[in-house]
Amino acid sequence: MGKVGLIIGREYLTRVRKKSFIIMTILGPLLIGAFITLTIWLTIGESTMHRVLVVDEIGLTKNTFRDKPTIKFTSYDKHYSAQEFLENETYDLVLYVNEKTINGDKALLLYKKIPSLSVQSYINSELDAVMESYRLMKANTGPEVQKFIQDEYPNIKRHIELDTRNAESGEAGKQKHYAAVVGYIFALLIYMFIFLYGVQVMRGVIEEKTNRIVEIVISSVKPFQLMMGKIIGIALVGLTQFFLWVVLTGVILFVSQMIFFPDFYDPANQANITQVASTVNPEQLVANNAINFEQNEIYELVFHRINWPLLLGMFLFFFLGGYLMYSALFAAIGAAVDSESDTQQFMMPITIPLVFGFIVSQMAIENPESNAVFWSSIIPFTSPVVMMVRVAMGFEPGTEWQLFLSMGLLIAGFIFCTWLAGKIYRTGILLYGKKVSYKELWKWIFYKG
Repeated sequence: MGKVGLIIGREYLTRVRKKSFIIMTILGPLLIGAFITLTIWLTIGESTMHRVLVVDEIGLTKNTFRDKPTIKFTSYDKHYSAQEFLENETYDLVLYVNEKTINGDKALLLYKKIPSLSVQSYINSELDAVMESYRLMKANTGPEVQKFIQDEYPNIKRHIELDTRNAESGEAGKQKHYAAVVGYIFALLIYMFIFLYGVQVMRGVIEEKTNRIVEIVISSVKPFQLMMGKIIGIALVGLTQFFLWVVLTGVILFVSQMIFFPDFYDPANQANITQVASTVNPEQLVANNAINFEQNEIYELVFHRINWPLLLGMFLFFFLGGYLMYSALFAAIGAAVDSESDTQQFMMPITIPLVFGFIVSQMAIENPESNAVFWSSIIPFTSPVVMMVRVAMGFEPGTEWQLFLSMGLLIAGFIFCTWLAGKIYRTGILLYGKKVSYKELWKWIFYKG
């Protein structure tokens, strides 16, 4: 371990002293913290009350717009100018319904602050329903049908909000999809880290081989020790950066929580919610909607519902497992070639599984129960990326074995790839001036010397 330790220390100190490492270590948490804070802030904006004045001088709507918790409609059958709207703070939006709406299918919505797309969509859907009733009234229908359309139809035709929940736990399906997005962010980090630091390993090997430094080092240590020292040293650089990211991001989120969302920071209220959740069974949760996180779903997900210790622990495991497995292969490629331009032919077999895993992790957000997601989260070459989405979503009772199977196979995959890469590295690291083919690599793997 003494010589390997020296190699690890050299690789580690050389990289953590670089300006690029220091800049990214500081910039990363700032970007992540800003992204999460902005997302929560934008979703809180959705809970803002919008007071809409419906100006209908032709008497078409007649209080048929339906309110919702964040949108309240008020009908007005007289002239109301834009200037009056600007001078009056009673309303946030003004919707004009007139002849153009009937004949040209157009309506004007004035605002002081532009509403979100969801608010605009709801107002538009209500207006569509009103116009639909109006057109039915104008059709050749009798008085009884017209009375029905005018009085009963608007109340009969309603939008049904589908509340998807797990039958056993009562957990909302929407929360699972939100959690999947958090897992996808971690999957993206692993994908980036494996490529970033794996390529660093490969370039480091090529550089030392080109400069003939490796010939001096090989005289003191075995090729396998040199390869593992380089891989572990760079892995420690990645872990250091990740640890600093977690700490700095946690501090930034805590500060942003205190500054931008002080109303949400109420420990007594959160303790009460937790106590209620622990004493109410799932059926009551569904029936009575006992846990009604009205404050903000994203906020609750980020600060209270995600199992961060498990998620961070699994991130470390799958990052290390994936990195060690892929970086060994990257090191083997670096040892087999004389320059970076010669690496292209060997890069594709390594990058395709990783890119495929990244694509499947995106699919896991929409369809987490698909076979592609299951097998990609088990197979070692894609599991470091895909399994993070499943970990964030949580496992159903009785399916935890899938996580342990994936972890076990990843360890086995790392051992196999390290053995394979060691065989190639041992022969290729001192070979110069020869274009290596896959056939040549195959011979190296089974070479006994």
